[in-house]
Formats: sequence, C-alpha cells, structure tokens
Amino acid sequence: MVVEGYATAAGTARFRSESGADDLNYVAFDGLTLSNVGMGTYLGEPDRSTDKAVAEALKASVRSGINVIDTAINYRSQKAERAVGAAVGELAEGGAASRDQLFISTKGGYVTDDADLSLGFWDYVREQYVREGVVEPGDISSGYHCMSVRFLEDQLRRSLANLDLECIDLLYLHNLVEGQHQDVSREDLHRQLYEILEWYESQRGAGRIRYYGLATWDCFRVKRGDPRHLSLEDVLSMAEKAGGPGHGLRFVQLPFNMYLDQALREPTQTVRGSEVPFLEAARLLGVGVFTSVPLMQGKLLSPGVLPEFGGGPPSVRSLQFIRSAPGVLAPLVGHKSPAHVAENLAVMKAPPLSDDQFGDLLKRLLS
Repeated sequence: MVVEGYATAAGTARFRSESGADDLNYVAFDGLTLSNVGMGTYLGEPDRSTDKAVAEALKASVRSGINVIDTAINYRSQKAERAVGAAVGELAEGGAASRDQLFISTKGGYVTDDADLSLGFWDYVREQYVREGVVEPGDISSGYHCMSVRFLEDQLRRSLANLDLECIDLLYLHNLVEGQHQDVSREDLHRQLYEILEWYESQRGAGRIRYYGLATWDCFRVKRGDPRHLSLEDVLSMAEKAGGPGHGLRFVQLPFNMYLDQALREPTQTVRGSEVPFLEAARLLGVGVFTSVPLMQGKLLSPGVLPEFGGGPPSVRSLQFIRSAPGVLAPLVGHKSPAHVAENLAVMKAPPLSDDQFGDLLKRLLS
C-alpha cells in the first residue's frame, strides 16, 4: 500500500512532542522539526535477514525519537529502499508514526541492479535500461554513474515504488562530481547539472519530491583548483535560475566526523568573496547539512581512538561531536544488530554539547 503525504511542520513538531526525547535533540529547518541524529542504511548484504534487521532497527530508531531516515536506490541493490518502505508502512499502519512526522531521503545517480532479480549486473543494465531506452551509449561513466534526466526519472519511479511512498521528502543527486569528473568536462558537468535542477523543480511541482540536494564525498571538502571541487554558491545560483528564489535545493550530505573534519576546518568554499569552511558556507547560504560516515564504518569504535568526553561509548561520543558542530543538522548513523542499535540510540537520552562545551572539545583536539 502506498503511503501518502510527506513530512510537514505540524507533523514533525508533533513527533518531537510525543517522542519523549529531550527537545534539544531536535533542530528547526525550513519549518520542519528534525531529530539531530538520523538513521542511514548504506551497509549490509542484499538478503532477507538484513532486510529484517534494517526494518527493525529503523522502527526502534523512530520509537527512540529519530525522524530523519536516509537511503539510496543503489544501497544493497535497491533492497535498502524496500526495507525502509516496509518499516515506514508498518509504523504508519500501527500508529507509531504517521507519514507527516518522518523526513525520508533517497538518492539517484549511480547505476544499480536489483538484488531481488536473478540477473547479473550487466544483464540487468541491458534488460532494464538499454533495451527500454533509459540509457544510451556514453550515458554511463567509468564510475558507473549516469546524469541523464531520462535515467534519473526512471530511478525516481523505482525509488517511489521501492519505498511505497507517494512523495519523497528529499531526493539527492548522488556524487555527481565524484562519479563524473574523470569523464566529462567541467562545462558539460555544469550543463547536465542545470538540466537536472530544472527536472527536479518539475518533480516538486508534480508532488513527487519536496526538496532536492547533493549527496557528496569529495567535492565540497577539497580546495578550489582541485578538479573535484564544486562551489556551493555557484550551484545555488544555478538552482535559483532553475526554480526561482523558492527553489528546492536546500540540503547537502557529506562526510564529517572527528577525523574527517575538513568541512569544519578547511576553507574550501567562497561566499560573497570570503573563503570559509563548508559548514560555515552552508550556514551563510541557508543550506542544511546531513553528514555521513559518523563512525567511519566502525574504525572509530576501537578503544583509545576517540578522546574521552562526556561519558558514553565511542559511538555516542562521535555522534555527540558531529551533531554539536555548528552547521550540522544531523549525522546519519547506520545500525542493524540490536546491540548496536541500543548503543547508538543512547545518544537520544542526552542533549548535544553546548557551544562552549563543543569549543572546549575542539581546543583539546587541536592542542
């Protein structure tokens, strides 16, 4: 059954009031009330046991006060989206959380197969994309990425079906620079990006998405002059040209944690003539930032890797650092096993660090 609606100001505010979590564990952005920790769904085998684990973890996360959910069509070869869709449907049907309380994002751009079909990757590509006229010769980059609007339209259709949703709150263009820069000129990349922004605006008008954004890895963290660099100010100018002052490009996702800290410390962006770190640029330009790899896929969990502060296990300390950084809406943490879910969700039982506490911690890290 397709779940209708989308995250609303009233619904997300009601979620906060009913969650039992500290009010300081929520942030306001564009009228929405969003938890300052979100759940990601990147890793895991494309099998039924992982589907069940992800769905159960998502339901536990929502019951603990998290209303930000992130996935992508290529995660676990479309099965991550389906697990999210199943969990959201169960939550809505059981009355635990209505659609207007949950902010759900997905991504398109990478070419993916379907783990529920018995076809190899290239057989799937030929059958589902080439024969159907979704992609043409030269559309797919050496990074298995595609920027044609025809392909992205196909992927949005599949994502909506996988998620069983009428509307997606946030649709990211997934690693456009990282997936394309080695194969296309900067001029062609910008041209294709503008065509995509125009299409995103059309999808907002059709009620299929509410917002769009860029999910990235390198492009906002490297300095100008690097071939992977992208200017947030320039992209927002393109979005305003495509959609006017009320355009839908309001969010970015990028890696950030205590060790991948370029977004906080490196002046990689120029805003109104001044060079600033990305998180400051996003704040100045009114863009919300969600962050990936909060635990660096487990590498930050070993004893002694993270400094001691505030008590709690390494996972909680890492999430505390990230969500307390100025300019961050929420880190997106992936978890599946009940033990990891319980450990990570302990962060929702305490408020984030104050500005003074975060400043003191940053001084310790820099000393």
